Amino acid sequence: MCADRVLTGITTSGTPHLGNYVGAIRPAIQSSRESQNESFFFLADLHALIKCQDPEQVAKSTLEIAATWLALGLDPDKVVFYRQSDIPEISELCWILNCVAAKGLMNRAHAYKAAVESNQQEGQDSDFGITMGLYGYPVLMAADILMFRANKVPVGKDQIQHIEMARDIAQRFNHHYGETFVLPEAVVDGNVALLKGLDGRKMSKSYNNAIPLFCPSKRLQKLINKIKTNLLEPGEPKDPNDSTVFEIWQAFANAEQVNQMRQEFAAGIAWGESKKKLHALIDAELGDARERYEELIHNPNQVQDLLLAGAEKARQYSMPFIKQIREAVGIRPIS
Repeated sequence: MCADRVLTGITTSGTPHLGNYVGAIRPAIQSSRESQNESFFFLADLHALIKCQDPEQVAKSTLEIAATWLALGLDPDKVVFYRQSDIPEISELCWILNCVAAKGLMNRAHAYKAAVESNQQEGQDSDFGITMGLYGYPVLMAADILMFRANKVPVGKDQIQHIEMARDIAQRFNHHYGETFVLPEAVVDGNVALLKGLDGRKMSKSYNNAIPLFCPSKRLQKLINKIKTNLLEPGEPKDPNDSTVFEIWQAFANAEQVNQMRQEFAAGIAWGESKKKLHALIDAELGDARERYEELIHNPNQVQDLLLAGAEKARQYSMPFIKQIREAVGIRPIS
């Protein structure tokens, strides 16, 4: 394998916000355009079932997230863009990997341990409310990665453990059945921006402090106006290094614009004026994509067709490989 094969999973569990865009979506799309690597992008709708049992929400989120990536310029002709549930070989591989994955390894998964600790703190049975989906999440993630023999997997620091677990499972399989799987490596970009939300904490849907990526322009301005600031008056110098407004500005601005705003902070720009300028900056970058997004949301059949075409491309890899895996474990024609 000369070029790297890079795989990125996108969980369909909500509406993307500015932090998702700056931290993951924008750099991933830029990389897929500039790199000679093979890029695989998938909608992790089977993973979404772990946390969400609302079928309408799962379906809605799948459409929203697919439309988001397409609207922002992900080119289905240059990458393999598919929905996880459209690749039945992944689910089959997940079961095969379950048969070699060590239970002790699963016991050490961060999400499972956190759920157990939470139950214990609340005086509940250790496994109260914990499903096999949550417990076996790392195996399904391993199947996602190993099925396409990806050797590079961009992740946040909190996901490194899952890549290490995928390697462990792959090594156990290779030991028992012969060299079959490529061992993936986690790729963590230390330069990824982590935006603060309206209240100054990390932008997150769980904190209810996020700015939706494609909210209408007027609502975008209203939300930006809610960004927490200090009580410094117009004319009083302001510290850009202690400002959520400046942090978000920096994530969208070029070097010249960053320097200009830094000077305006030193000169005591009014918070209201700085927020108006931030709105204009973000609106300029996302305005055209917002229009494309709305078109896609109102044409779900177009999104569906693109995903099915992507699944067809993906299965050109998965179908012959699952046949090879079946042969390796002894599931083969009796004759």
